[in-house]
Amino acid sequence: MTVGEPVGEPSFATELLFTDGLPEMDDEVGYRGAVAARAAGITYRQLDYWARTELVEPTVRGATGSGSQRLYGFRDILVLKLVKRLLDTGISLQQIRTAVEQLRASGIRDLAGTTLMSDGASVYLCTSNDEVIDLVSRGQGVFGIAVGKVLREVESELVDFEVQAQAPAAVDELAARRAARSA
Repeated sequence: MTVGEPVGEPSFATELLFTDGLPEMDDEVGYRGAVAARAAGITYRQLDYWARTELVEPTVRGATGSGSQRLYGFRDILVLKLVKRLLDTGISLQQIRTAVEQLRASGIRDLAGTTLMSDGASVYLCTSNDEVIDLVSRGQGVFGIAVGKVLREVESELVDFEVQAQAPAAVDELAARRAARSA
């Protein structure tokens, strides 16, 4: 098994941040931490910290002790990438934590049409163009993150990782010569 392959494991019941607007994904398929971190554009250390502090916990399988591996679902990786985008714009981790909790409580229905807006201090959830326009016209919105676009990026990156995992390993010239000599 390679790093980029999804790993099938029994799932356990846990609250999902996003429930609609996502591609149909098998809830029992998970991605190892290294793949989740790479797809989200974060370090493994960040991933571990966010899981331990319950910012973004894996929904397929959590760590159960020394040597166990967390398995992250598609939704988890999407949330990781959104958190990373918010951090990159200068939002504090404390404010992001509040935003993630509000997102969980709101039960988003149409993920592709959702935009996260921020004024640099607070994060606002906009589910319609009118809300985005209203926020910007009041001078509160400085930047926005289209969740649907991030969703497609994560989906594309995970597909690329799976394709790379199934491709035969590249053979360099020296390895080819050694193989020819030993044959």
